[in-house]
Amino acid sequence: MVSLLALDLDGTLIDHRLVIRQPVRAAVRKAMAEGVGVTLATGRMFVASLPYVRALEVQLPIVCYQGAAVYDVLTERAIRETPLARDVALRVVERAKRDGYHAQLYHDDRFYVEEDNLYAELYAKLAGVRPIVVPSLAEEFANRDSTKCNIVTEPERVARYIETVAAVCGDEAYVTRSNPEFIEVMDPRVDKGEALRFIAGRIGVPMGEVLAIGDSFNDIPLLRAAGFGIAMGSSPPQLQEVADAVVGDYAHDGVAEAIERYVLASRAAPRSVAL
Repeated sequence: MVSLLALDLDGTLIDHRLVIRQPVRAAVRKAMAEGVGVTLATGRMFVASLPYVRALEVQLPIVCYQGAAVYDVLTERAIRETPLARDVALRVVERAKRDGYHAQLYHDDRFYVEEDNLYAELYAKLAGVRPIVVPSLAEEFANRDSTKCNIVTEPERVARYIETVAAVCGDEAYVTRSNPEFIEVMDPRVDKGEALRFIAGRIGVPMGEVLAIGDSFNDIPLLRAAGFGIAMGSSPPQLQEVADAVVGDYAHDGVAEAIERYVLASRAAPRSVAL
């Protein structure tokens, strides 16, 4: 029996066109009508998640910033935030600048950059949020922490540079890949799975009754935490290896397939009665 459905956004519910396909929207609403709770588990800022919260009429808290923040969608306020330590964030920014990479920091659900370049614009287009350009991230964040740090670059450079970022952080950060262009850095105590457990505990749902769907490296903790984890067909082998099932990709309405096969079917199945 599935009581809570946790959905990743980019690459799962939406693609680069930022649209939820109609069969997926219908399947999510059908699950909700059957009494299944729905939450989102995304690396996005909360403000960048809101259009999809509203489109699906999600009422439960959602995971944002790869688990670094959990938001109440009704009040539009953070229930919990675990920011990246200031010195770690600035260390990553300084190293990225030295190596010729674009870095972004976040505070109060806004993102900050030192230059409004093609990388900031790529992120802004995906998020639907404009950057705040400052002369120096080090000065801007001298007295406050950042929710996370994000390095934005070409996908082929991400694969080469993520090990450098991980080495710079050591055990002081959780470093992961989400969108092909992103290297994301968070506090080491958080990830999507940990935040999902927090939400499930808050609403009283056992993790064995949670089903999660994702498509990228950052969804590995999400699928591991859920009672049943599903990988999209477009996901890397590392995610498919930890998944309990694999469904079609975005273009083939994989989320709708997952809901029909593993959520709605489980609720419709007859239950034996002990005599």
